[in-house]
Amino acid sequence: MSNTLMDTNFHFSGQKSIYKGKVREVYTLENDVLVMIATDRLSAFDVVMPKGIPFKGQILNQIATKMMESTKDIVPNWLLSTPDPNVAVGEACEPFKVEMVIRGYLSGHAAREYKVGNRILCGEPMPEGMKENDKFPTPIITPATKAEKGEHDEDISKEEILSRGIVTKTDYEVLEKYTKALFQRGTEIAAQRGLILVDTKYEFGKTKNGEIVLIDEIHTPDSSRYFYADGYEERQSNGEAQKQLSKEFVRQWLISNGFQGLEGQTVPEMSDAYVESVSERYIELYESIMGEKFEKADISNIHERIGSNVANYLNSL
Repeated sequence: MSNTLMDTNFHFSGQKSIYKGKVREVYTLENDVLVMIATDRLSAFDVVMPKGIPFKGQILNQIATKMMESTKDIVPNWLLSTPDPNVAVGEACEPFKVEMVIRGYLSGHAAREYKVGNRILCGEPMPEGMKENDKFPTPIITPATKAEKGEHDEDISKEEILSRGIVTKTDYEVLEKYTKALFQRGTEIAAQRGLILVDTKYEFGKTKNGEIVLIDEIHTPDSSRYFYADGYEERQSNGEAQKQLSKEFVRQWLISNGFQGLEGQTVPEMSDAYVESVSERYIELYESIMGEKFEKADISNIHERIGSNVANYLNSL
């Protein structure tokens, strides 16, 4: 487990600053270039787990970059290059302070809200008589505010976003349009793999030229929930749990061990065997979502590999 990427401290040419998120570390360079490194950190309930998951960063980065390539004809994105399996390089943007969450099914957070009697989520009505994992008549957008470090994301309605001036009406309409288009494309890609894209989140930013572009990850198991299409209807009819591809299995393991990120709770011990099982599950997720075999990168010295690959790319600019 020692060959996991838990933290970085690079000094790239022209480097101005570093931002360390829950999973990604973003280096801002001169000339509005960002170097985003996907670490092997695992976050659940907005808490970073004490152990990394081998190959997780590579998996997330490669899914996200492939999905950006597959959607750039409908939505522009920030990506310029991927010089390393864990690294994406792109154009610096001013991020919007909301995450655009879109849900095609009554699952996860929406299902938990529904169970306690709520029928409106972020200003969007949820029909009566639904069962968990039923499909919504049409997908609903349920935005969340982007949390500061150590805080939880919070649901917010379109009306509140506009009234508080978090996003202008003109910009929000673009975010809405892009979110629906990406979800439709993601749904089509998933269907080709025998999967259902249940829900996901997108993040957007604005370039220095004022263009709104897609940033961060897209359609990864950390940002999205997938079901297996085969047997979906039968499982719904029988009231059975759906077979899903997402990091929900980690959340369920934590819940079963008494942890939901609440005050006073302690993260349960993650044995090496459990960490290895999570890594294997992420590889399974990759192969199912991408429809191809996962090729493990050399992790004998991850820091040296990343530093060398990024330096070579920057020198070529």
